[in-house]
Amino acid sequence: MTKRIALDKAAGAVYRAIDALDASVDFDPALRELIRLRASQLNGCSYCVDYHATDAQAAGESERRIAAVAAWRGNPLFDERERAAFALTDAVTQLPLAGVPDDVYAEAARHFDEAELGNLIGAIIAINAWNAVGVATGLKPEVEAVTA
Repeated sequence: MTKRIALDKAAGAVYRAIDALDASVDFDPALRELIRLRASQLNGCSYCVDYHATDAQAAGESERRIAAVAAWRGNPLFDERERAAFALTDAVTQLPLAGVPDDVYAEAARHFDEAELGNLIGAIIAINAWNAVGVATGLKPEVEAVTA
């Protein structure tokens, strides 16, 4: 693969705008990392999957719950509120032509007040933007040295 651009250097204003959007989100830190992880899994951004799995652990999430994000539907490790956030994350990330289904939106609205829901949507939009940066520029996580 040819070397790709570093967006922060090539288009600093774009990079800073995405960063400002992300920084503006005021949402439960642990759940925010899990939805960042989920969107990153769906978007195939290996850099962001690695990054947000680490951040989720730092926010207090267990390795078991972090690993279970990939199979969140019906998983008893997550409560209804968390599953509603994942469902909305999936719907916005894999935006169908018809938009976010009404039942998915209604379930999220049942578990999050208006400010929380607005920030949840903002967090989903922000991580999808970061995933687009990571995938488009070919970001990869650093490989740890293996010691024998």
